[in-house]
Amino acid sequence: MKLTRTLAAVAAFATTVLLFAAPASAQATRTWVSGVGDDTSPCSRTAPCKTFAGAIVKTAAAGEVECLDPGGFGQLTITKSITINCENLVGRAGVLAGAGNGIVISAATTDKVTLIGLDIDGLNTSTNGVNVVQAGNVAILDCLIYEFTTGVNVQPNSGVKVYVQNSTIRNNTTGVLNGAASIPSTVELDHVVLDSNATNIKMNASTATMMLTGNTITGGVGIANTVGATVISFGNNAIKGGGSAPTQTVPLE
Repeated sequence: MKLTRTLAAVAAFATTVLLFAAPASAQATRTWVSGVGDDTSPCSRTAPCKTFAGAIVKTAAAGEVECLDPGGFGQLTITKSITINCENLVGRAGVLAGAGNGIVISAATTDKVTLIGLDIDGLNTSTNGVNVVQAGNVAILDCLIYEFTTGVNVQPNSGVKVYVQNSTIRNNTTGVLNGAASIPSTVELDHVVLDSNATNIKMNASTATMMLTGNTITGGVGIANTVGATVISFGNNAIKGGGSAPTQTVPLE
């Protein structure tokens, strides 16, 4: 009888431990960051985290990290499908990079990453604003990227599609760099302002493709393409600067 009671007590204790342990390891589909948050918090709306790095480990794959208010949310490496959404803030959702990369994307070839409403500042001391190493699809929407060696660096280990829309990339040595030898990658710039980069667009491999729709490209070299890469314009870009003229085409139905 005593043994039975002991076994029952052990079972009850184990169940209690599991009940308390499960929430600690669970990941939410949506988390939040705040300028006054704390990374020891659960990253909920009422108890937000302080940094993107703190929030992303508590966010499930294909989930979303949102910004509650303006703040500097730190450099970040992304290794899974995720959306970072800081749209519609009064003020800036910042990534301040004193060295290295602002955001590194090194995910699976099937993963999708979306960055919305970020102010990514390299302080003229950092390497890449957004460094795309590997992913399936990357979308950069309504972002400001400036003062890096390269604003958006697409040098993937496998083919990737990077879509940049309604963003400004300025005051970098190179605005957008696309291409790794023998690996096809595609970058589409849609209503992007590339301004005062020493070279606004640089094609780095013949296998790379650049598609241009409704962009303003001014200051510095417009497009540098000495490798025979494919550069396609839909005929509605304003380009002022030296370099290669894009092939004029129309969208396919």
